[in-house]
Amino acid sequence: MPARLLPYLLVLPAVTILSVFYLYPIVYNIYLSFFSWNMRGAMRFVGLANYAELLASADFLHTLANSLLYMVMDVGLVILLALPLALFLSRNTFMNRLIQLLSFTPNIISLVSVSLIWMWLMNIDTGLFNYVLSLVGAGPVGWLTDKDVALFALVLVSVWKSLGFNALILCSALASIPGHLYEAAALDHASRRSVFFRITLPMISPTLFFLVLMNIIGSFQVFETINIMTQGGPSNATNTLIFSIYKQGFEYYRVGYAAAIAVVLMALVGLITFFYFQALSRRVHYR
Repeated sequence: MPARLLPYLLVLPAVTILSVFYLYPIVYNIYLSFFSWNMRGAMRFVGLANYAELLASADFLHTLANSLLYMVMDVGLVILLALPLALFLSRNTFMNRLIQLLSFTPNIISLVSVSLIWMWLMNIDTGLFNYVLSLVGAGPVGWLTDKDVALFALVLVSVWKSLGFNALILCSALASIPGHLYEAAALDHASRRSVFFRITLPMISPTLFFLVLMNIIGSFQVFETINIMTQGGPSNATNTLIFSIYKQGFEYYRVGYAAAIAVVLMALVGLITFFYFQALSRRVHYR
């Protein structure tokens, strides 16, 4: 075998897996979005009719708004809470190491188990949260039954599960900052605020950039908590794009319509990622 073919042979398994399990499903999903199909009869070509129905659907636009709102709340709360937690846990003490271990534990628990636990905590009649509220004289809150609260309740579950993981990643970034930078700042009598914004934040900016992007993508993939805890309700208040794909494709058997939603979701994530890179990639400090 010619030596020039060896590199292609070595990457062939990875390219094959990528093509079969990633590229082909994407292409076939786009293909399905131009058809009407219920998984039983013949596929009927409808062109852009599925997309036209999407754009004219108030339910879809509401679902799209839910997905964007969930993303903003989830990513914003995770990063805003993970950063101060990481700053606190970066000190090398026994108690901090113990808290690091405890804070990471939710990340390894199955989302199904997490959802069931939080369903009990948020139960409007027997839940722990409403019991605590009753002790201070407050009325019960419909955490999963009030359309104004339910989406935030799901965000709370997601933040609880992923906060420790994000904090530990930031702890690693903080530990990698050269100590001589802080020594120089101490010699210059720099304030804590100046040290944070001029040394700490720029040095961990690549990690923050990565975490925000991963959390944005992950927020659009939320499914288990919605499926178990709210089923998209109440009044469509917690229905998101990924859950809508499942409902349309596997409950209503509108495969082409579900595929169109998936294409819109893929385009939306791609656009957000593109503009995110355009807006912030040049502000990241790479050493």
